[in-house]
Amino acid sequence: MKTIKQAGLWIVFPLCLFSCTQDSKISQNVKTEDAVVFAKGKRVTNDNFSGAVYLQPLIESDSLNQNNVGNVTFEPGARSKWHAHPAGQILLVTGGVGYYQEKGNQKIILRKGDVIKCPPNIPHWHGASADIAFCQVAITGREKGPTVWLEAVSDSVYLAGAK
Repeated sequence: MKTIKQAGLWIVFPLCLFSCTQDSKISQNVKTEDAVVFAKGKRVTNDNFSGAVYLQPLIESDSLNQNNVGNVTFEPGARSKWHAHPAGQILLVTGGVGYYQEKGNQKIILRKGDVIKCPPNIPHWHGASADIAFCQVAITGREKGPTVWLEAVSDSVYLAGAK
């Protein structure tokens, strides 16, 4: 009887190992697929950004809801120009490491899960860190007018310390 139980363990144990290995592979695939929340979108070709930036529009403003929502991906070193939003903006960080700075304030480091509320009409910029890409969902109010684009962010401002 003892021999039958031992033989059973030798059959069941490898099956458990195989099952756990398969679950682990499935779990790794799910994590990889979950890493990207929205599509990267198309490369932005206007001069409001420096470096490679991609936009995937998610919601266009209309007469019922005057907010634009877009997924923005910045490759390392890419950033916006200084700009302001008459109705403000909200940034939801979904990946990578980025920077945000309001005129007159110190640059802030952003990581996945951070949320920034950009006040109306306050010049600011945002973008990726120098060596890591950055992804955000930008919610921009349009009811008080379009984004006001200003000058480019200088390398000295971009490279300055952050809090």
